[in-house]
Amino acid sequence: MSRLEKITFNAGGEDPVDFYVLEQTRIGGYNYILVTDFEEGDGEALILKDMSADGEEESLFSIVSDEKELEAVSGVFADMLDDVEFVRGEE
Repeated sequence: MSRLEKITFNAGGEDPVDFYVLEQTRIGGYNYILVTDFEEGDGEALILKDMSADGEEESLFSIVSDEKELEAVSGVFADMLDDVEFVRGEE
């Protein structure tokens, strides 16, 4: 298995958080990334949407929470990753 790319998120004033990128795609002019908190094994996963403008030096990601958008994007990621199963967490 190849090593996953690790990215660090810095939320203003909070401790940095590391995630591992499982996959990325572009839909409707937006970049989306599927990230997890563990490099190997089962872990929490999030779908993040890049809200920054093209050409910006730093990316601005937000967690996808809209039900329709989440369903559509998770379907794309499920098609891309044969060995991944999405289970909706309790809110």
